[in-house]
Amino acid sequence: MITGRQVRAARALLNWTQEMLAEKALVALTALKRLESERGLGVHEGTTDQVRRALEAAGILFIESGQGRGVMFLHETSGTETRQARVRRVRSPT
Repeated sequence: MITGRQVRAARALLNWTQEMLAEKALVALTALKRLESERGLGVHEGTTDQVRRALEAAGILFIESGQGRGVMFLHETSGTETRQARVRRVRSPT
C-alpha cells in the first residue's frame, strides 16, 4: 500500500497540485488530502488505488525495499516537464 508521503513526493516530481491529481485520479480533493495527511487519516482502498494508478500512468514507480519506501520518475509523458528538463533548457546556449 502506498503512503501519503509517497503520494506527496510523486506529485512533487510531476509538479502537480493536489487539485490536479484529484482530477486525474477521479477522487474528491478532500479524500486526497486525507490520504496525504501526516496524521494517517483513513481513506477507502479504492481511493488509494485510483491515486496510485493515476500517478503510475504519469510515469511514477512506487518503490518498497528493506531500506524503506520511495518513488521514482521513470519517464516524461506529454505535457509534463521535469525539473531537470527545465534546468537543461534554461542553461542551453542561445
